[in-house]
Amino acid sequence: MLPMTFIFVGRSGCGKGTQIELLKKYLEEKNSGCSVVLIETGGRFRSFIAGDSYASDLSKEIMEKGELQPEFLAVLMWSEEMIDKIKGNEHLLIDGAPRRLREAMVLDTALRFFKKEQPIVVHLDVSSEWSKERLRDRGRKDDIGEEEVKKRLAWFDTEVKPAIDWFREEPYYRVVDINGEQTIEEVHRDIVSAIFSF
Repeated sequence: MLPMTFIFVGRSGCGKGTQIELLKKYLEEKNSGCSVVLIETGGRFRSFIAGDSYASDLSKEIMEKGELQPEFLAVLMWSEEMIDKIKGNEHLLIDGAPRRLREAMVLDTALRFFKKEQPIVVHLDVSSEWSKERLRDRGRKDDIGEEEVKKRLAWFDTEVKPAIDWFREEPYYRVVDINGEQTIEEVHRDIVSAIFSF
């Protein structure tokens, strides 16, 4: 199996992290001769915000207001990980990026630079209500407050969706839409079926 690249996108709380872990395990079990590299922007942001620098304080303020972090900071988070982790013969799984159209375009330059052919964008499609319930159930610190949850859900339509639409129009990418409002096992099955059906 040749190295594959997967970009997971979807509303907050749609289960991206869970599905990425399941796909990572699936790829490792296939023993394709490729390692599996995970680029996880959200966790890196949380570590960054917990720091004591001026930039960390500013980023924390943005998070506490329920606003979206600036593109330059998001790009910094995942580009440093890519530079550190990509060796050239690995499956690449990207979680938490891109969240905006301009970030998608920068990510495109990175994937082309690293010679990642035909990246697959896995769109976990869930409704706003589904997402809201999952965020409440998850209870992570940055998901608490009703207003913050509303802002996070609004991001998807105003910021993330245009990025997904851009990927759809670019022949370099393949976008697969997966019904995320199923059991974890059903979603995983549909992902595997969709990505290996060509």
